[in-house]
Amino acid sequence: MRSKYIALAVCLIASMIAAPCADAQNNNHHKYLRPASHHHLRTPAAVQAGKADGPFQIKAQSAILMNMKDGRILYTLNPDKPIQPASLTKVLSLFLVYEALNRGTAHMNDMVTVSRTAWQTGGSRMGLRANKQIPLEELMKGMAIVSGNDASVAVAEHFGGVDEFVRRMNLKAKELGMAHSVFVNPDGLPAKGQVTTARDILMLSCQYINKFPQALDIHSMRYFTFGRTTRANHNRLLIKYDDMDGLKTGFVCEAGYHIIATAKHGDTRLIAVIMGSRTPYIRNRDTRLLIEQGFKMVKQGGSDDHDAHAALRPNVSADTSS
Repeated sequence: MRSKYIALAVCLIASMIAAPCADAQNNNHHKYLRPASHHHLRTPAAVQAGKADGPFQIKAQSAILMNMKDGRILYTLNPDKPIQPASLTKVLSLFLVYEALNRGTAHMNDMVTVSRTAWQTGGSRMGLRANKQIPLEELMKGMAIVSGNDASVAVAEHFGGVDEFVRRMNLKAKELGMAHSVFVNPDGLPAKGQVTTARDILMLSCQYINKFPQALDIHSMRYFTFGRTTRANHNRLLIKYDDMDGLKTGFVCEAGYHIIATAKHGDTRLIAVIMGSRTPYIRNRDTRLLIEQGFKMVKQGGSDDHDAHAALRPNVSADTSS
């Protein structure tokens, strides 16, 4: 109970000083979210995780797990529940950047000038300074590894300005089949009307990995050094779980802790989206157990959940980021 009141005080103080509560790497946030109903992983008893006398339970607002090899959905928990995307938004922003790189209209060594607006962006930061020029590749690392909101704004400004970039983000989201998502900014900071679902994020992530597999070279980096500072990837599972090689974490007070996690074992790649966990510990614990259960299910021949997996098969669409 004491930790709950401490967490409440932390977010109250943060709001008073107008610092957006996004991607803060705390162990608690301003309030405990209403617990979602525990959804049992439908899997044979022989491969159930957690307590020996009961099935594994996900403690989050929504979740979805997919075998990317065949598009089969292995697990769902409220996958179409609307929720703020937080910094998972940055995956869509990076999608547009990689498209530009593929077209040759942008290059990793392009120099990006950091505006005062980007420098002043709150929440998780890469540590940019106004009027400095930074290689595009470094900004991409800052977005993917340490969830730099300042880097996201700098990149959006470089590619035609924030408003135009966000317009392209929404066009791309529609093309990718993200029917229940709306994006208002390129970084995922709290904004009225910004919303997504676990299923939409899964669709984005699968097509991102399939079209730009090289992106995992950045997302899987365990540490990032910028200037004189070295920081760990916000996805701590990369350090603790050898098969994990991506993808992105996120947090806002109103939604909770999110993650897109992908791991490959042999020729099987699984991808999990968990949204709205109450703490980063719960998020990471559930993600690892869900991934591990998924590999066991694949090994045993699949799942009894046939939740429209065909609709989530990779479908790389036309490029709209020009």
